Amino acid sequence: MGRLICALILVSSSAWAVIETYEFSSPDLASRYHLLSQELRCPKCQNQNIADSNAPIARDLRVVLYEQLEAGQTDAEILDFMVARYGQFVRYRPEVDRQTALLWWSPLLLLVLGGLGVARHFRKKEHYPDQRLTAAEQEQVDRLLEDRIP
Repeated sequence: MGRLICALILVSSSAWAVIETYEFSSPDLASRYHLLSQELRCPKCQNQNIADSNAPIARDLRVVLYEQLEAGQTDAEILDFMVARYGQFVRYRPEVDRQTALLWWSPLLLLVLGGLGVARHFRKKEHYPDQRLTAAEQEQVDRLLEDRIP
């Protein structure tokens, strides 16, 4: 029964796939189309690229991408057009600039801050000498422990 359900899920998931065919004037344009459609994020779906999304906006972006490729636009020109229209969010890997610097540099910044925090923690421990009990204190602890044990 479990295998039947898994098989049905796998079969039905292929029905959700985006199937569009475009007639490209060259195989190079087709490969560029596939690369760029993987690079561009669907503005509605947010976690899907336009190649995988069934949203109407993603369908429109695929058409625009196809038209721009056939018009002879370069990859950079197409990406610039999409960013100008939808913002840096439309790219999965936005360029490093003033607006995205924190996005790109925050992992390194957090790693450095974490390393500094760990170093500070261990350095603090070194400033405290090993505190041993005096003979009188040890005798008092032993006496208290003997009193508690029946």
